Amino acid sequence: MQHSLIEYIHLGGYVMYILVFLNIVGLTILLWKFIQLQVEKRKAQKIVTNIFNEVQKEHSTAFVHLEDEIYNKASKYLLSCESGMNTIKIIATIAPILGLLGTVIGVLSSFETIAATGFSSGANSFASGISLALITTVGGLIVALPHYVGYNYLQGAFTKLEAKYESLIVHRITREKIS
Repeated sequence: MQHSLIEYIHLGGYVMYILVFLNIVGLTILLWKFIQLQVEKRKAQKIVTNIFNEVQKEHSTAFVHLEDEIYNKASKYLLSCESGMNTIKIIATIAPILGLLGTVIGVLSSFETIAATGFSSGANSFASGISLALITTVGGLIVALPHYVGYNYLQGAFTKLEAKYESLIVHRITREKIS
């Protein structure tokens, strides 16, 4: 028997509703992070210049003596850009566990049906229950995979962005020392 996606979600019960909710939240954050990453790459030079200007306003000494503060401000800025990444990681981690929980609940329900009606009269119900229970496992894996891949991709991209900022800062500090 062929079911539509909506029917599978309904058949999976409340665990599937939770998985769908987590998927929507996670994919929204992933999309936002992909867009944010592209924007941050393009404006890296401007942000580094703003950090230098901000540090210069706060202190009247030369840049050379303020390297640690410049790096600290850049680090704080980049850390703020990574907000939401833990949510993606948590979704990737708990989605399969939620799927397994749904499976265990479904199997338990199937066994309760057999206990109440006997195996011969409840065999079809049991098989149907097991089939429906596995829907949540599939749902959990379907939710987890793109979040896991997206999280790892973004972690690598943020590491590259951090290296770009560091390079821009080193170049600017070197230029200031020479001047």
